[in-house]
Amino acid sequence: MTTTDASSRLHLPGVDDPTCLSRRGGGVCRRAHLARLVLVMAARRAGVDLLWPDGSPVGGGEPTPGRPALEVVRPRDFLERVAHDPKIGIGEAYMAGDWRAAPGTDLASAMVPFAERIEAFLPPWLHRLRFVVDRRPPLTDNSPTGARRHIEAHYDLSNDMFATFLDSSMSYSSARFDPARPRAGQDLQEAQLRKIDAVLDAARVGPGSHVLEIGTGWGSLAVRAAQRGARVVTLTLSAEQASLAQDRVNHAGMTDRVSIRLQDYREVDGSYDAIVSVEMVEAVGEAYWPAYFRAVDERLAPGGIAAIQAILMSHQRLRTTRRSYGWINKHVFPGGIIPSMEAIEAVTLEHTDLRVRSVERFGADYAETLRRWRERFLAEWDSIEDRGFDAVFRRRWEFYLAFCQAGFTGGAIDVGLIRLERP
Repeated sequence: MTTTDASSRLHLPGVDDPTCLSRRGGGVCRRAHLARLVLVMAARRAGVDLLWPDGSPVGGGEPTPGRPALEVVRPRDFLERVAHDPKIGIGEAYMAGDWRAAPGTDLASAMVPFAERIEAFLPPWLHRLRFVVDRRPPLTDNSPTGARRHIEAHYDLSNDMFATFLDSSMSYSSARFDPARPRAGQDLQEAQLRKIDAVLDAARVGPGSHVLEIGTGWGSLAVRAAQRGARVVTLTLSAEQASLAQDRVNHAGMTDRVSIRLQDYREVDGSYDAIVSVEMVEAVGEAYWPAYFRAVDERLAPGGIAAIQAILMSHQRLRTTRRSYGWINKHVFPGGIIPSMEAIEAVTLEHTDLRVRSVERFGADYAETLRRWRERFLAEWDSIEDRGFDAVFRRRWEFYLAFCQAGFTGGAIDVGLIRLERP
């Protein structure tokens, strides 16, 4: 994809939605009135002020000093987007500029209370109506062809764009900060290299190891493994990533030790002492989890170890959302779904000889990583805009990074390093 992003052609449903047939006198449709009541209830339970353009709280009363606050800029558009598709409308309303964080309120901080109370801030009677908004997702084929299309939609945006906000290691996954020191004062690149070393250590990668990496990224892990004396085969579906990763491998002098392949994990052959995969399983899709873990099992040599860094959610949350289609699915990661540890253990038990031997969790490190990325993304916006990205893209990525940061901060999602071995 070129830097003229698809966001400029994005349809954001709103006041002209033809499905809203009950509008009267130019006002909002009846569903928007219900959306307003639900939003007021959710904001009050979360301890966040929701404000009209004049500064008065939605639902009446007075703003609470010191509370995080969100401003509704265009009430009619905002309410109707939420009314017609609650799980997608909030994010699309932000993309359209219908709402924003109030002055003095950090967007991610304002979203944390919702993440902390994700299962509890709405009353039981509304949970019983979730089937209305948890619609079966559109077809998201994660076959080799579909998976390539989904990866290209995100990772082929522009290497230069990603370079503006990532550290120089070009690591697009959670860093691991030194737990003995405050995170805020630590260097992000050092924390990313600590993460890479933790993955390689878990898989016992050293001199002479034959390593398979599923998900190349921009090549930092493959280079680091090669510097340990390993031989690495690394797989990616992104031509943009493969090109830059090859340049970085060449620059590091590891061309003879690293082989970068534009290849699906289901198509690789050979036997490997170690298999590593960093935040790749989230893109696989639930229907293909058995194929993913079978591929790991089949390619792992006797006595080998697999180390997988994965974003995780609770199993209860997975069960209640697995058939829903949210804003992240539509606008950021098509075809993706976050697993739970229970799901990973069940799939490996049923379909492979692999067993989970250890899990190290570090969700707070991801929250800090995302905070750094968002700050740099916004600070470097002028240079990103110069590459052809528009204001809708800016708000999409600001919301995406803040949404994920809030999720890790509030505990709605986590990240873990999972070590898998055969008995």
